[in-house]
Amino acid sequence: MDPFTLRQGNSPIILGFPHAGFSYPHEVGQRLNDEGRLSRDTDWHIQHLYFDLIPGLTTITGNHSRYVIDLNRDPDGNSLYPGKTTTGLIPETTFDNTPIWREGAGPTATDTAHWLETVHRPYHAALQAEITRVKALHGVAIVYDCHSIRSQIPWLFEGVLPDLNIGTDGGVTCAPELEAAVVDIARASGHSWVQNGRFRGGWTTRHYGEPASGVHAIQMELAQSSYLATETPPFATDPQKAAHLRLTLAQILKKLAELAPALANR
Repeated sequence: MDPFTLRQGNSPIILGFPHAGFSYPHEVGQRLNDEGRLSRDTDWHIQHLYFDLIPGLTTITGNHSRYVIDLNRDPDGNSLYPGKTTTGLIPETTFDNTPIWREGAGPTATDTAHWLETVHRPYHAALQAEITRVKALHGVAIVYDCHSIRSQIPWLFEGVLPDLNIGTDGGVTCAPELEAAVVDIARASGHSWVQNGRFRGGWTTRHYGEPASGVHAIQMELAQSSYLATETPPFATDPQKAAHLRLTLAQILKKLAELAPALANR
């Protein structure tokens, strides 16, 4: 299985889908338990939600389940949220803290090294290459990292997650006008939203977002209740919810693309 699927475009925006995959190699599937093989924590249908929202988008989509290796985690294994509950490079539990591996068959240091080399690094090498290509075309590149998660997960956060969770690591990873534009559209959308709340941007956003060098990064974490009919199996999309959300997401991407030329001319 290829570690990612790349679709090149001519827009200044690159969409990343690190958690859209739900497949796993046979040797991993043999070691996962029934809960693990469900790949419950997949960002279900996220790549379809964003499909062709505006012309020319570059997309890079991870093909493996995050239970093989998490493409949005620091390859050195450092926690994104020190002091808070989270999952690591190769998760041992679901977001509900339920074990996903058969007893005695959990991930080893050898597994981590192997999947870093064959899945994590190729994905990020391709993403970096696209950033370089897009920046050469436009003088700027905007990495928009696309995520979704169940709206209620007590092990990770209290209460109900807003529909739109905008992450810029406290304004560090993108120009202020990009962040403000996303917030303005979210505020007017009718969806609930938060700026740099529980999800303020994962490793991708923090690693690549360097506004001074012309690379801007934003993470959008969507509550799955905003577009799924059910957040439990079979994780089906609600067409009406999805259509409404796509309008908001299209507005965001269109506005980011419109702002890009001014950023390049600084």
